[in-house]
Amino acid sequence: MAWTRDESPSPPRILVDGDACPVKDEIYKVAWRHEVAVVVVSNAPFRVPVHPLVRRVVVSDGFDAADDWIAGEAGPRTVVVTADILLADRCLKAGALVLSSTGKPFTTSSIGSQIATRAIMADLRAGGDVIGGPAPFSKADRSRFLQALDEALVRLKRL
Repeated sequence: MAWTRDESPSPPRILVDGDACPVKDEIYKVAWRHEVAVVVVSNAPFRVPVHPLVRRVVVSDGFDAADDWIAGEAGPRTVVVTADILLADRCLKAGALVLSSTGKPFTTSSIGSQIATRAIMADLRAGGDVIGGPAPFSKADRSRFLQALDEALVRLKRL
């Protein structure tokens, strides 16, 4: 993408699917270090740091209201943090970088199989099968997330 002299790229920012995100504090720390804005989107209000780079958006409690807001704002200069595979797919289609809270990136090459696995698991649960949930969140997940977010912001700043 080429910019004219009078144009400059929009600054990078982080959009957070905030209702169940276990790494909000880590996001704030990395964002402050990189001087990148953070928007935490949720269906219910909760505390966020009072800081000029942090904004809280509370949407209605309508089905997918937070997802719709995030997907509508996602773009090529955005990092989206979510565990929601369908939201990740929408944001990838908008050109955003998407990370899970464990630091695993969602990519255009992997999202299709993740959506298929999600559908299979939903069918198994609907059929009465008892299946385990995700592994407990660990220190290694937190560390991997910090590294992945830092790398994503460095990459966006180069664009």
